[in-house]
Formats: sequence, C-alpha cells, structure tokens
Amino acid sequence: MDYAKDIITGESIRDSAKHCKVANSTSFRWRHRMLSHLERKARKRGGKASQRGVSSEQTSVLIVRDRNGNTTDTILEKSNQDTLADILIPIIDKDTLLCSDKKTSYTAFAKKYHYTLETINSSAKEYTRGIFHVQNVNAYDSRLKAWMKHFHGVATKYLTSYLGWMRLLDREKDITVRKLLAVIAGRDLFLYDVLLYVRQVFVCIPT
Repeated sequence: MDYAKDIITGESIRDSAKHCKVANSTSFRWRHRMLSHLERKARKRGGKASQRGVSSEQTSVLIVRDRNGNTTDTILEKSNQDTLADILIPIIDKDTLLCSDKKTSYTAFAKKYHYTLETINSSAKEYTRGIFHVQNVNAYDSRLKAWMKHFHGVATKYLTSYLGWMRLLDREKDITVRKLLAVIAGRDLFLYDVLLYVRQVFVCIPT
C-alpha cells in the first residue's frame, strides 16, 4: 500500500525503497513488475542528446489529445505520413478536425488520407488562430517532459509503460491507492478487495 502511494506521487525508486524500508533492487523490481516491456533496443539511460529533434539519440513520441483531455501516445520508429496513418486512422473519425504544428509529415498525412488539418506556426510564435490552437497538447507535453525528467532517465524498453503511467495520473487526478492497485492488477475494485483479502489470509497462515 505504501509503495502504491509512491507510484501515485511519482517517487524515485530510491526514495520508495527508503519509504517502504526495502532494498533499492526490491523497489526497482516492484515498479517494473507493474510495467510492460517495450520490445525494442534500449539506448543508454539518462544523459542529454547532442542533437535536437528526432535523431538516433532520442525517442520520438506522438501525442494525440482532444479538447476533453482524452489522450493517447505512441513511440515513433519513423515520423512519416504512412507511419502516422497506421497510428491515427484507427483512433480518429474521418470527420475529425486535426490541429498540429507545421511539421511536414502531418500535412502530408492529412493530404494523402483526406483529413482536415489546421496548422499553427509555433516557430513564428503563433499560438492560436481563431478557435484553432495546440495549447492543450503542448501543455500535456510540458507536463510529460517535466515528469519524466525527475526520473533521471528511463530505459527505452520501459518507456511505453511510463507513458501509460503518466496518462493514468493525468486522467485520474484524484486516484486512490485502492483504485490504482485495481488498475495495475487489471481487475475491477470488487475483485481487488477479494484478492487483498485472500492475500491477508495466506499471510496469516502459520508455516
């Protein structure tokens, strides 16, 4: 229960180990047992990339977010119109109005697959144009980067799960320990209560 509280507050593995009075290796194991693995070669943890933007030194993440805060994200191996199509077409309606910055792959995707796209020239300090803006997704991007930064680098194979962790905390701002554990277990709250009770029974049986 104490460790779940640390998951909600985003504590480091070391701080959680201290809080829960376990070894750092145990804290690491507990965290990553809750995470699924990203099946790709990981680059070295931490450090700062020497190149800006998408490069072999950085992992690109596409964030899609609507005005109600519904969010999805995907790690991009490539950033081109067909890769975007594989990701976006299954999750957005054909009549969806898309807003983005002026990245050429977004424009190419919209043109090829017949989506309506409004672009914002952020590099020219254009932040809104009438009702069109990308501030919602930009704000989430800033929160995500700040949240990831305090982990001092995350192995690429764990990144998908860290992204999911961030989405959960962003969506469930008042999430309880009980609900978090239910989500992690992939079970509803009733089953979590049953499982918790069974665990307590097993703990109490003399060996």
